[in-house]
Amino acid sequence: MCGIAGIFQLANVGQPSEAVLAKMNNIQEHRGPDAGDYFFDPGVGMAHRRLSIIDLEGSPQPMLSADKRACIVFNGEIYNFKELHQELQSKGYQFNTHGDTETILNAYLEWGEDCVQHLRGMFAFAIWDREKQKLFMARDRIGIKPFFYSLLSTGEFVFGSELKVLTEHPSFDRKLRDTTVEDYFTFGYVPEPHTVYENSFKLSPGHTLTLEKGMRTLPEPKQYWDIPTQWDAELSAEDVQGELIERLKQAVDIRMVADVPLGAFLSGGVDSSGIVALMSQLQSDPVNTCAIGFDVKAFNETEFAQMVADRYHTNHRVETVGQTDFDLIDKLAFLYDEPYADSSAMPTYRVCQLARKHVTVALSGDGGDELFAGYRRYKMHLHEEKIRNMLPLGLRKPLFGPLGRMYPKMDWAPKFLRAKTTFQSMAMDTVQGYHNSMSILRTDERAKLFSKEFQSSLNGYNSLEVFNRYADKVKGLDPMKVAQYLDMKTYLVGDILTKVDRASMAHSLEVRVPILDHKFVEWAFKSPSDHNLYNGIGKYSFKKSLESHLPHDVLYRKKMGFAVPLADWFKGPLKDRLYDGLLSKQMTESGYFSSKQLKRLIDDHVSGVRDNSAPLWTLMMFESFMRQQLGKAA
Repeated sequence: MCGIAGIFQLANVGQPSEAVLAKMNNIQEHRGPDAGDYFFDPGVGMAHRRLSIIDLEGSPQPMLSADKRACIVFNGEIYNFKELHQELQSKGYQFNTHGDTETILNAYLEWGEDCVQHLRGMFAFAIWDREKQKLFMARDRIGIKPFFYSLLSTGEFVFGSELKVLTEHPSFDRKLRDTTVEDYFTFGYVPEPHTVYENSFKLSPGHTLTLEKGMRTLPEPKQYWDIPTQWDAELSAEDVQGELIERLKQAVDIRMVADVPLGAFLSGGVDSSGIVALMSQLQSDPVNTCAIGFDVKAFNETEFAQMVADRYHTNHRVETVGQTDFDLIDKLAFLYDEPYADSSAMPTYRVCQLARKHVTVALSGDGGDELFAGYRRYKMHLHEEKIRNMLPLGLRKPLFGPLGRMYPKMDWAPKFLRAKTTFQSMAMDTVQGYHNSMSILRTDERAKLFSKEFQSSLNGYNSLEVFNRYADKVKGLDPMKVAQYLDMKTYLVGDILTKVDRASMAHSLEVRVPILDHKFVEWAFKSPSDHNLYNGIGKYSFKKSLESHLPHDVLYRKKMGFAVPLADWFKGPLKDRLYDGLLSKQMTESGYFSSKQLKRLIDDHVSGVRDNSAPLWTLMMFESFMRQQLGKAA
């Protein structure tokens, strides 16, 4: 795993500043502590930080092709590189190394921009074609590896593996994009393809971008892959049961190739436990596993992780995160470069820290909830959809709309009485209803939080537009698949994969995700929705397939998630920080918020009127971002 950076001068042929590129590259040294090097051509500078995983000594980057025509910087792993190596060698291509980097280079020389269709893995790379004088960039299909870019006012195009790489350029524009503030307080992250900054972007998963000398504006990225939303025949339950384990085992197997110590995360949940079970069947030595526990029993899953570790005799290591592990709050704001509000980033950081003490590569179970409908919100979404199907929108709007506005928000009440969000969603269509249900702060709550001036600056923009970008793609899908597709295009990329990439790279740890192998995704997304959510059991098809591999208590216990006890923290040890930070001059005079509502959110939570832990954490991480990142530009 590595970090990449580059400068491409669209308008002239002068050499980019070596000092600036070095500064950009050095800020991401944590991504690749083993080596760092540079390549310069007229108008082009490319940089790389290397974490050696395969071909430890023989694949330095930036790498020139054997004929010197093209140069690449690459972050990721290509799991079918040996097969591609043989195919390209048979076509006459020369290889000077034994790794995957040179394979991508020769694949580009043979197939041009279609080279991405031949790659199986996680990747973000840039290739400078000296002959055609163009820069070709690509990101993997699912979005496991990040790619940021910006066109500066100087006419320089800059790119990197983290947003901090771009912000190190002295000409980078730090003006915030107002619409992404609205997005952040809905989702808890900034969705693709935008960043929090007005003039910088993320290359979306499954997309490529090509630039040529003389361009004055950036072209639209081209999509080369998407999650399949149409198929000739849906898989049957029997198909899923008969094939799932062998297909997933293949995805696990090809991710176990490494020239460095390898292990796995073992949280005690179904997904990571399933990966460990299959790894144990594929290697003779015990699997290295690690888990993070909490000193609060309601959030601690280590006993279930231990069940799996005992069954497969893994080399298992556990560390406990205490209730006072608050030192990470500001560190997370630095790591993620833009507002990011998933509090599970804290234990994820700690489990990566633990893993890196013993291995350099770890396999994880990310993606199972999105692919096989494991989140509890999917069950609620289906209940709401049944009501939508019974009554047309013309009747639901006047019936449920007023109820949603009038009904109090009762977080303290039993779940069946917490109907405000449900009533609101009933007055909406499928996509809008799902957007409302999964929002950290709903539209009406954001309206209270934001100042009137900021609301006016949005010019009617609503974060629903993030989902509406995909509305045409989900029209033919059943309600469950609609929610899954939306999550895989937004939540999975912007939250889950972002969390794991930054947390792991902070410790120079490579994380591989077998469940998100694109061939497995293409097959598994066709599994029937009524088999994924069966008799109220989420991820049923996945669990059923794993019954002979995992203990029943691991498979069918209540889902806990990788959470932290925020509600208690904010009433106790973090209470003063809430008041000091959220009511600071930087927040109250930022122009974004109603100071009165900021105080009300804190007061209501501390007094026990309602549980505002999610919005308060979202605000706290925004405050930390403002103080750290924007403070640099002051």
